[in-house]
Amino acid sequence: MTPSTAVPTAHPTIHWQEDGKDCSARWRSERGAAAPKKVVLADDTLSADAAYRLACEGTALLWRGDFQNARQMLQALGRRIDQSASTDKRGRKRKPAAAPVAPLSAEDAAAAASKGFHLHRQAQAQRARVLGMVLLSFGEDYGLALRRSPDARGACTQAWGDSQVGEGDSVASLRELLGLISAFEWRKNGVEISALGEAPNNRIYPHYGVFSPVRGEYVGLVALAPLAADTAALTIFDIGTGTGVLSAVLARRGVGHVVATDMDARALACANANLLQLGVSASVDVQQANLFPQGLAHVIVCNPPWLPARPGSPIEHAVYDEGSGMLRGFLNGLAAHLEPQGEGWLILSDLAEHLGLRSRAELLAAFATAGLEVVGRLDTVPVHGKASDSADPLHAARSLEVTSLWRLAAARSLH
Repeated sequence: MTPSTAVPTAHPTIHWQEDGKDCSARWRSERGAAAPKKVVLADDTLSADAAYRLACEGTALLWRGDFQNARQMLQALGRRIDQSASTDKRGRKRKPAAAPVAPLSAEDAAAAASKGFHLHRQAQAQRARVLGMVLLSFGEDYGLALRRSPDARGACTQAWGDSQVGEGDSVASLRELLGLISAFEWRKNGVEISALGEAPNNRIYPHYGVFSPVRGEYVGLVALAPLAADTAALTIFDIGTGTGVLSAVLARRGVGHVVATDMDARALACANANLLQLGVSASVDVQQANLFPQGLAHVIVCNPPWLPARPGSPIEHAVYDEGSGMLRGFLNGLAAHLEPQGEGWLILSDLAEHLGLRSRAELLAAFATAGLEVVGRLDTVPVHGKASDSADPLHAARSLEVTSLWRLAAARSLH
């Protein structure tokens, strides 16, 4: 198929040919992938092997068959990706890497862990690229015209905004749609947070594109960290609030004034909605700001992305902090925004250390460079499924992971 010449528009456009005509539609990709340049029509007659070859070559499959068969095709592509990763070019099963004869030095072990992590990330990116080649067409109201297709209009509206007649059809990957539907269910059902008290008034409802607080152990640290007895007199900043979960915990602890900041519009809307439904919005001021708001605080809490690596999609900004930019921005600005005797609470996993991405010495040096000293630390271990999943490619590092709340203060020479 030869795509027709693209006409400049206000949004990305995908082009293909159908019934002898040049066709185009708005291209949607939450992870920022470019519209495929090669597009062919596909239906239930296409074999999984043929689909896999086309997808690996960069040809997208615009589905015109049964929706449930499209889902089965996606699963078949996933199995072929897994099989390809476990076999060599001749189809023989790869042998596991031989264990080193002698124990590795700390430096060599860190380098090996870092290499393994980056190879894992490359494999993830390749998998996402191939699986993202199965495409669906959406009507102006986000409806799907395929047989046995679900009514996903609510999920699409939640993620993409209200549909507007006149904007025309759009195209997105089936994988992205499944993510939208999953997020829609998360938002309906919510996530129970034990640190917020007893059910049913202890749920956080993540919006699409806002990282869900499924790892409740770090939230528990904020519920346990020491505060002054007169909590009503405290001002606390919550930097990078996301769903607003930490602000809600602090408000439930009786903190009189919490300022929650974020740069992302989805996060701000999500935080406002959660704080309102939890009944604590009167105590929390949600602001759009790059890290710190104006003024000083008695405590400033920040849960930055834990891994210093490049994010592959917008939602991965909650996990990956390229160059430790947010971490360093928080540390370097902390002392200037603290009241006398105030504390910064940095919530950080040591997974990056076990993956060879950042050493403990580098972290402590970042504290010192920012004019900070450690006045205390609370630790916890993860309880999520991957921590005990030996089949996870990063299991060796995850099994050693500890999440900490570092209590930081301006160094005495700065007081």
